[in-house]
Amino acid sequence: MNHAILMRLRLIACEIFAREFHACVAQSPHHVDVEFLPKGLHDLPGQDMRARIQAAVDSISPHTYDRILLGYGLCNNGVAGVRARHTPLIVPRSHDCIALFLGSHERYLEMFRACPGTYFLSPGWIERAEVGDELQPRTILRQLGIAGTYEEWVREFGEDNAQYLQSVLGALPAGYRRIVYIRTGVGPEDAFEAEARRRAADQGWAFESVRGDTDWLRQLVHGPWPPDRFLEVPPGYAIRADPCGAILALECERAQPEQVNAPPAPNTTETVRPEAGTP
Repeated sequence: MNHAILMRLRLIACEIFAREFHACVAQSPHHVDVEFLPKGLHDLPGQDMRARIQAAVDSISPHTYDRILLGYGLCNNGVAGVRARHTPLIVPRSHDCIALFLGSHERYLEMFRACPGTYFLSPGWIERAEVGDELQPRTILRQLGIAGTYEEWVREFGEDNAQYLQSVLGALPAGYRRIVYIRTGVGPEDAFEAEARRRAADQGWAFESVRGDTDWLRQLVHGPWPPDRFLEVPPGYAIRADPCGAILALECERAQPEQVNAPPAPNTTETVRPEAGTP
């Protein structure tokens, strides 16, 4: 058996994938170093999330890794604009984490169309729900000046305004009527599922548990990276959103890379379109 390490990879991912990626990395034939960024980045404006991901990419020294892997989907345009410097980037062509947990866009669309008012939960979404203190001041609600408890609203805005905020913000999940817990095969799943079931009962929503598929995550850290599922970003290029096409594509303009570890990109005006439609 060949025990040679084929590639050196760096994974930068959202912490909601922590358990799943640890399991996948343990079986990877490659040397994979992992950095998890806070889940709370999703609660920031897109440009702030992009800046944090770019800073993580830029912190990596040239000639250290063969590829930098991004464990994110498009995620509210949080990866749009992230640029490869000296090392190519690999990122899944996914709108968000739900399709990654379910294994494909087709399965996500099938479940969404069957019941549009579905709120999905996974082990990571349950155990890492809180936004860390570092990011609290920069969340969208905090920037609007309306983050806080009901008691804090009363002190800040008065009783009438506090009641209004509670009525408006409390109505945000009104379009949902079902929680689906995605079992990914890692961690104390019975406990996580029980918590998801409790949340559904508290809201008076239906509940369902489904088996996830972590093959997309596994393929990210194992390879290969077929272009219908992954975008490869050569040095000097940046990611752009392509919501009506392949979800992610390359910016057409190429900046001067610091040092190139891969050949230039092919025709950047072409994108690979998946067989099924995208949301």
